[in-house]
Amino acid sequence: MTNALLSNDKSRRRSHIKGRRFGISMLVLLLLLVPTLAQNPFDDYRSFRQRPTLVRPVATGPSYGEFTFIRTIYDSPNYGYGYRRRNSWATDYPEADNNLIVGLREWAGTNLKIAARPDQIPIMDDRLFDYPIIYFVEPGFLDLSDEQAARLREYVARGGFMYFDDFWGVYEIANLETQLHKVWPNRQIKELPLSHPIFHSYLDIDETLQVPNIFNALRGQTSEKGGTVPHRMGVEDENGRLVCFISFNTDMGDAWEWINDPRYPAKYGLHAYKSAINVIIYAMSH
Repeated sequence: MTNALLSNDKSRRRSHIKGRRFGISMLVLLLLLVPTLAQNPFDDYRSFRQRPTLVRPVATGPSYGEFTFIRTIYDSPNYGYGYRRRNSWATDYPEADNNLIVGLREWAGTNLKIAARPDQIPIMDDRLFDYPIIYFVEPGFLDLSDEQAARLREYVARGGFMYFDDFWGVYEIANLETQLHKVWPNRQIKELPLSHPIFHSYLDIDETLQVPNIFNALRGQTSEKGGTVPHRMGVEDENGRLVCFISFNTDMGDAWEWINDPRYPAKYGLHAYKSAINVIIYAMSH
């Protein structure tokens, strides 16, 4: 009887040890799988946003051309959390700028000489007057001083053109209206019909497509912050010349940024590039 009990006890211990080993093995397997599962972009938005790929390595050396893509460095409150704890002028930077340059130089098929490198210039930098078009991203967070507003007024009066992109919802359009009122107290933002020449300056655009960021695009969603209806708007001077283009409730910059990622729907990237080249051709010919 004693030997039988000892035998059973040893058997139970062996079974218990095997069970523990099996449990540890499963735990190790799960730990090995977790990094793989975490690669799902929806599990970690911040790390996902840090993985765009460049169409071409960043160009170096002198950059010359008829057109240089200029991203405007402007004042804004730090906002959000994680990767967004920075100034909003840098959203999608630098991948969007570098990828757009390649698209304009190699895919658009124009005779326009595009500079190989984009640049970033603060509003109060005198170099601003050397460039015919300047780009503002996330102007829902734009905060102009009186001096900066006067500088932009002078820039446009000298023939400059401003492009505002990637802002959403009631609050952010209200903020842009407030900032542009500092620049031009008597001018209003107007909706642009698809018959406007800017939509046909080089390529024909016949729809107002809502271009989403890649995270929303992969979820089958295009809007954010309550901005469900996309708009193309602008401001005209006293002679009826369009002096700024506004893509509201849409994100052209994200399409430029992720154009080389097969997960991003091509229809959004194509629309964003067509819009960019049309704005550039229009601004440089009017």
